[in-house]
Amino acid sequence: MPVIERYLFEATFWIYALGAMLFLLYTVTEKKRLVSVAIFLAGAGLVIHTSGLVLRAVNIGRMPFANMYEFTIFFTWGLVLLYLFSHRKQPIPLLGTVVMPVAVALMAGAGMMNGAARPLMPALQSHWMQAHVATAVLAYGAFGVSFGVGVLYLIRESQSVPVATSASATGQGQPVLPALETLDTMLYRTIAFGFLFLTLVLITGAVWAEQVWGAWWSWDPKETWALITWMVYAVFLHGRFTRGWQGRRTAWLAVVGFAAVMFTLFGVTWLMPGLHSYN
Repeated sequence: MPVIERYLFEATFWIYALGAMLFLLYTVTEKKRLVSVAIFLAGAGLVIHTSGLVLRAVNIGRMPFANMYEFTIFFTWGLVLLYLFSHRKQPIPLLGTVVMPVAVALMAGAGMMNGAARPLMPALQSHWMQAHVATAVLAYGAFGVSFGVGVLYLIRESQSVPVATSASATGQGQPVLPALETLDTMLYRTIAFGFLFLTLVLITGAVWAEQVWGAWWSWDPKETWALITWMVYAVFLHGRFTRGWQGRRTAWLAVVGFAAVMFTLFGVTWLMPGLHSYN
């Protein structure tokens, strides 16, 4: 791996880690300035992260997705990108205390993987494969954000008294956690966005598989678990539209769904290797 590329990703890790620490410190001090600095660091880290991905793509002459190291780095990029987008649309300071540590853990995990670039297998040399990976990054990133929202919902609901305010820190009396209705709406919107792209993941993956192996679906372990993940989020949306599901039940589905995402990515690759497994 080129030295500059390695330094860029290492810098990304440390900047994300510092931002995550500031988010966690905010939960103790309730000083809004810490959130502003943490968001700035997340944005700065994303810029450096993007630079690292672009540099790797230029160096290897392709989109960086061919092994577990590359996809993990790419997935983390999508997670932080969609977190910052969600923060812009609906600022929830404590969301960063859940999402950013996940990003740090993913970057740390990638740092322990083999980052050496390898030639792209003939089966992966397809525009459909590139679309498959790009939609997966957006879907998984959105589900990572929804996981954070689900965790905050469960914490907010478990409180038997109104949430303490940060009036002492800001003079504005703004709640640390927003109303349950706000979290529920954000949970739905984030999952609906991710579900759209996860559906595209299955479609583009099926087209790619038919081109490469001559079959739309082969019940490979990763295919199966991708379908299971899709079904978890389909249950979420079906329950909301037909039965009016809200609250704790849907928050837990968001948590379970992201666990399925992580198992599909890491667990299947290491425990049930198949045609789609990264190495």
